[in-house]
Amino acid sequence: MAEIVTVEDPEDPRLHDYTDLTDVELRRRREPAEGLFIAEGEKVIRRAGEAGYAMRSMLLSAKWVEPMRDVIDALTVPVYVVDPELAERVTGYHVHRGALASMRRKPLPAAADLLRGARRVVVMEAVNDHTNIGAIFRSAAALGMDAVLLSPDCADPLYRRSVKVSMGAVFSVPHARLEQWPGSLAAVTEAGFDLLALTPDAGARSLDEAAPHRRDRVALMLGAEGDGLSRRALAAADEPVRIPMSHGVDSLNVGAAAAVAFYAVTAGRPRD
Repeated sequence: MAEIVTVEDPEDPRLHDYTDLTDVELRRRREPAEGLFIAEGEKVIRRAGEAGYAMRSMLLSAKWVEPMRDVIDALTVPVYVVDPELAERVTGYHVHRGALASMRRKPLPAAADLLRGARRVVVMEAVNDHTNIGAIFRSAAALGMDAVLLSPDCADPLYRRSVKVSMGAVFSVPHARLEQWPGSLAAVTEAGFDLLALTPDAGARSLDEAAPHRRDRVALMLGAEGDGLSRRALAAADEPVRIPMSHGVDSLNVGAAAAVAFYAVTAGRPRD
């Protein structure tokens, strides 16, 4: 059974996993190196556990002990109970959801292993905004995409903001990092995928015309907000595709565009 410990000192070394959560650069370095990520909020913590991530510890305000009692009773790791002011001093922000958990990362699968069992894949290039990463993963999970492949410079899907925005959907869709960019894209096409590059270019075929839902295996490639896909990524694709726009709008936010495109890719596909 978990040990419930009341902590009153913000400098207590047992709270190390939760320090300076708003320092993005620090956390981006620390978390992968230390093999952890932070889950925030009851739903996200539960989904992380259901997805098989082991917990290192939990940090709760007193009012969350009973709502999380079933989770606590199944743990063998410490549960630190702190008042909201101390939690804010440790983390750097007001923890309004009242519950945080430090989770152990799993080794990432190889891209080749994900491709082997997939038919509908997302490929992201240089998407480094954590909110966009979370939104894309949430849409990928909701609309039936099988896997996500990330270029080496994409943001971490397990960073706290990404996990929170996705509502834990980052745990539902397996992901891997491509080791070389754009060289590793060759492995996607060699695995039998049509690699479609989403672009606002008016010269690209519309998704309706390209009919990705009728193709056997499709990988949809998305670029970063603003810059879009690089020339090298576009050159590596089998075909550029676009979402038709009206009323003089030239493009959508990448998170919104992803949702529209995922529906086009998966429409009519049988759900498991």
